[in-house]
Amino acid sequence: MTNRIEPKSSTKWNKIIYWIATIWLSLGMLSTGIVQLIKMDEEVIKMKQVGYPVYFLTILAVWKILGVVAILIPKFPLVKEWAYAGFFFAMSGAIFSHLACGSSIIELFGPTLLLVLTIVSWYFRPADRNDFSYQ
Repeated sequence: MTNRIEPKSSTKWNKIIYWIATIWLSLGMLSTGIVQLIKMDEEVIKMKQVGYPVYFLTILAVWKILGVVAILIPKFPLVKEWAYAGFFFAMSGAIFSHLACGSSIIELFGPTLLLVLTIVSWYFRPADRNDFSYQ
């Protein structure tokens, strides 16, 4: 692959898009992680509706919170890639689980939004946060 030089305004907009998506993604993952960690009644009900054991909430919560930390701290680009992959798998799995058990369409909104934010944040991440950048 060749190194392409982007205009400054394009790079600036990419950083703005990255940080907006990343902040919203982090807030979404952190808030759902906390709600799952404390096992709020609504989350327990949702977990049972999609057919997963309640202890799965704790596993998801811990990985979401650690994933947010990984994405926000500087350096460790490989760990960031793993966090993005984990978010992608968790949210796509949530979407398919809701579809498979016949959940209402509104139940798809949260995981779909977080999936889109994951993709946008990953795509627009700066070179210093990208394991595959050419330096």
